[in-house]
Amino acid sequence: MKTKWICALAVMLSVGAGVFGQEKKPAGKSYVLKATRLFDGKSNTLVKPGVVVVTDGKIVAAGTSAAIPAGAETIDLGDATILPGFIDAHTHLTMSYREDYARAALDSLQKPIPEMALDASVNARATLMAGITTVRDVGSQDYLDAGLRNAINRGVVPGPRMLVAVHAIGATGGHCDETGYRAGVFGKETGPEDGVINGADQARQAVRLAHKYGATIIKTCATGGVLSLADAVDTPQLTQEELNAIVDEAHALKLKTAAHAHGAEGAKRAIRAGIDSIEHGSFLDDEALNLMKQRGTYYVPTLMAAQGLSEQISKGVTIPPAILVKANAAIAAIHQTFQKALGMGIKIGLGTDAAVYPHGRNPEEFHQMVDLGMKPIDSLKAGTSADAELLGLADKIGTLEPGKLADMVAVPGDPVENIRATEHVFFVMKEGVIYKNDRGAGGH
Repeated sequence: MKTKWICALAVMLSVGAGVFGQEKKPAGKSYVLKATRLFDGKSNTLVKPGVVVVTDGKIVAAGTSAAIPAGAETIDLGDATILPGFIDAHTHLTMSYREDYARAALDSLQKPIPEMALDASVNARATLMAGITTVRDVGSQDYLDAGLRNAINRGVVPGPRMLVAVHAIGATGGHCDETGYRAGVFGKETGPEDGVINGADQARQAVRLAHKYGATIIKTCATGGVLSLADAVDTPQLTQEELNAIVDEAHALKLKTAAHAHGAEGAKRAIRAGIDSIEHGSFLDDEALNLMKQRGTYYVPTLMAAQGLSEQISKGVTIPPAILVKANAAIAAIHQTFQKALGMGIKIGLGTDAAVYPHGRNPEEFHQMVDLGMKPIDSLKAGTSADAELLGLADKIGTLEPGKLADMVAVPGDPVENIRATEHVFFVMKEGVIYKNDRGAGGH
């Protein structure tokens, strides 16, 4: 009986692999992708026509003069644009979008961890099918993100390449702590093993524990947040010494760092500590922006988070009053802050805060940035080469150049003329494996 069960499971997994486009291509397989135009991830113009040659999961040539190897399979994508696979520098794939705040809180307490893992795999697939081939996942629980990352790497489930934080690191009672519940409800107070710290020594311990259990990036909460109950959105929540310790320890381990920071003071402490990116940044002041410019700190504005919250408010969704006040304040400030950062020439990466809105809508961040004044070509760079630099993966992804991993997407028409074409990805390749090829929705 046990043998029959194992065989049945093996069949189910193999069938599922076919359904999700997970079947691996033979080693050494060569493809020639053709389209009317190509964006290489770094240039200020598109190349016409677009040609990319892929062998064994890597790009071997790109551009109009690419040599075509004998025996390669040609895929003509028609009147479309080939681009590097999109990157989202701020996701929460193991969290699911809910419009009902109370229902979401209850789900987090009632759902078994295996069920959460299955939900996360659905989110990962939706993200990949939208054209996001790499994510920086910046906060999870119960090591769900590390497990999802491992399953994707093993080919068990389809999803983007993941850098994971295991959990964010913050102060007791802050945005990265479990707040809004009575004392003792979880049986113990949170501590460094949960990413909740007090003092520089505990900050270092938390970084080391996260790294020990699979973190490949370190996320910290330098200020209050919108969706937490026990804090003001703009208050600093970590001392300078705590932030110094977090960033120093992470960098010593060769891990990049990101700081959730709505308020200016907390952001400035993180920037002075050497943080690699500021997330959200709703209330950044001129001093904070100037510090970012001087130090080359990236700004990841997560405009889709504001969009998701705005949609909920307009629908009349029941939101706790304390959170609604914070949401309205952040939404009112974020667009102006983005425009100031853009005008100052601060490095901007594309990140969306997926889970605050439904997974799979990530590419809408491109038009959000363009609507606020960013040039379309620069928004495409933000979601490809700029994010690759931010993630420390510029030698592997982000541009269509020989030697890089074959992460590519195709969109209908010209995204420089219509940036919302990025929301209609019809072809997805990750490391030379085709996960989506719906040419009927593209140039044919």
